Amino acid sequence: MNIKVAIIDDKSSNRNIIRDKLLRHGHFDIVLEASDGKEFMDKMKGRSADELPDVALMDLEMPNMDGVDAIAIGSSFYPSVKFVVLTIFDDEDKIFKAIKAGAFGYLLKDENAENISEMLWQMHESGAGPISPGIAHKILQLVQNNELTLLQKRTTNTGKNFFDLTQREHEILDLLVQGMQYKEIGAHLNISPNTAKKHVMNIYQKLHVNSRAQALHLAYEKGML
Repeated sequence: MNIKVAIIDDKSSNRNIIRDKLLRHGHFDIVLEASDGKEFMDKMKGRSADELPDVALMDLEMPNMDGVDAIAIGSSFYPSVKFVVLTIFDDEDKIFKAIKAGAFGYLLKDENAENISEMLWQMHESGAGPISPGIAHKILQLVQNNELTLLQKRTTNTGKNFFDLTQREHEILDLLVQGMQYKEIGAHLNISPNTAKKHVMNIYQKLHVNSRAQALHLAYEKGML
């Protein structure tokens, strides 16, 4: 059975190259392409379980919704999909932020077609997350130099806040969890119900959700509460 793949990259030329690399080896079906995380999430809506990709190859820097936010949301709402970063970036902060968001693997675009295809096939066969040798070497060096713990501590404050919520928005998210409505939130924070509503709409926009239930599901999944 072929592996169903989604390709998310803001450059059509990159998507074409990745598609050609995978199709050349015959084990993959490209079932979805998107130019950013938002388009990816929009195209995922309404798909049945059989129509979902097995793997989503995700670039990191994209407009509208970047790869980290898309991984954080996608891995919460579509746990059967394995999100694998495919990018040019190999700096430590991006690696660990993507992994904390839920990335299953991290591949570099300069890998040759055979390596990318083989690592994705091995992931499908064994369940092991694919990591480019250069990324694995970098992680190994961090561990050997005792820098991994320091890096994790440095990213702890931002690791659970992929969506850049303000302190006030976090407060309101906590109140939403308690079941408060706009009027009750306003009274609790000494703001008007209309201002409370505007804050809630901003939260929904940052989390890329449309309802209280979706916002709370995502917040719980990503440890934001």
